[in-house]
Amino acid sequence: MGAAAVRLPSAQAQQAPGIGRQALSDTLHVLTVGANNVVVQTGGGAALLVDGASADTADALVQAVASLPASGPIGTLFNTHWHPEQIGLNERLGAAGATIIAQENTRLWLTTDITYPDGRHFEPLPEVAQPNQTFYDHGMLESGVQYGYLRHAAHTDGDAYVYFPDEQVLAVGDTITGQGAGWPFVDWWTGGWIGGMVGNLELLLSLTDEQSRIVPGRGSILSRGDLEMQFEMYNSLYESLHQLLNNGRSPAEAVAARPAAAFEAQFGPSDAFVEQAFKSLWAYLSPDA
Repeated sequence: MGAAAVRLPSAQAQQAPGIGRQALSDTLHVLTVGANNVVVQTGGGAALLVDGASADTADALVQAVASLPASGPIGTLFNTHWHPEQIGLNERLGAAGATIIAQENTRLWLTTDITYPDGRHFEPLPEVAQPNQTFYDHGMLESGVQYGYLRHAAHTDGDAYVYFPDEQVLAVGDTITGQGAGWPFVDWWTGGWIGGMVGNLELLLSLTDEQSRIVPGRGSILSRGDLEMQFEMYNSLYESLHQLLNNGRSPAEAVAARPAAAFEAQFGPSDAFVEQAFKSLWAYLSPDA
């Protein structure tokens, strides 16, 4: 890991207010910043982060990292995808000389003007804040930390995972959600789709076993059993929505059909998710619609 020039506050600093902390081992923790999970590995003289939360929480997050056992300067940051809730530390750490790692599609989105159909606009990051190390398929750090492309495109088309083999912890960004976080956001505008959710869950199942702990970008830590349940659920929803698409239904009609009603007790109101998921089928299976 390359050591960042911006130093953390003293290791004896108090835990930042408003940030939850869960220890996965002596040197691996999950910090929950607002709704977002940040995985932090310490030890070896530097810290490694999986995602950096949003820019308005940067100071609090840096303080929270400093309070962890065996912490040090932040040398490596993974962006699991391009959304603002993942890249809030990019400019700060990039300017400090840290290594920022992302799948190549994520880097490309971060160099692009993005305007959603609802008018939300995202400008490219300055060059110093863009990922400075990218990959297409998978890779491994000298420390043994592994990372790879969630190639089926569930949340965006640049989703990545990071795997900590010693702890059997898999960080997966927002490709899935944990308990308490509701439905995931299917960002069909930048390549995500419900078919990719099914495909990525199948891929994640191939990477895990009964001892694995899966850390989503939002919500509680998941087990392999949770992945199996979500795989069955999203596969069922994919089939239902695919049938509605083949029958010529519109997004509004898909929402009215209530295909996810049976799962709302666990995941909450589903209308927004169903609309996004249906539009993602349009984008992938009927691109000229």
